[in-house]
Amino acid sequence: MSQPPALAVEALACRRGERDVFGGVGFALGPGEALALGGRNGSGKSSLLRLLAGLTRPAAGRIAWQGDDIWQDIESHRARVALIGHLDAVKPAESVAENLGFWARLGGGAVAAALERFGLGHLAALPARYLSAGQRRRLALARLALSSAPLWLLDEPAVSLDAASVQSLAELIGQHRARGGMLALASHGDLTVADAKPLRLA
Repeated sequence: MSQPPALAVEALACRRGERDVFGGVGFALGPGEALALGGRNGSGKSSLLRLLAGLTRPAAGRIAWQGDDIWQDIESHRARVALIGHLDAVKPAESVAENLGFWARLGGGAVAAALERFGLGHLAALPARYLSAGQRRRLALARLALSSAPLWLLDEPAVSLDAASVQSLAELIGQHRARGGMLALASHGDLTVADAKPLRLA
């Protein structure tokens, strides 16, 4: 008997207020695989990523991890997910390095190395309130370098990034997939992932 895929989505539907955002969405991801989300603004790409992260419940359908519905043990599922959304979730009163401390304790990585990867090492002691929009985005993405989560969910991660930072992110994604990690990505084309499965929302 074959093993179920690591992540399986079946007939998923999303509803916001009185509006049906999408329905009938299905796909599967195994170790090392990636999903590229497309669609116009408002088509539900961010909503789908939040559903996959277990932050909201679907209106219909099922999300399963290794055959089990994620809502049977939602806290365990959330622990296996790293979500980078539109908001950078940077704490302005903490230093750049302190912002990564929690993630380093979870994933066991080195803060200094994560900051250097995204060109922030020289800003480690600076309060995060003084960062530019691009620096804040790079700090949010540096969390991925500390993450041991097998499923990364990235919502327009290259916004406000320069070319060097986009390259650093692409390399980090490649390393994650080489370890068997999975990825779902919503991007307007400023970041592409080789051989990602396409999924376009209407």
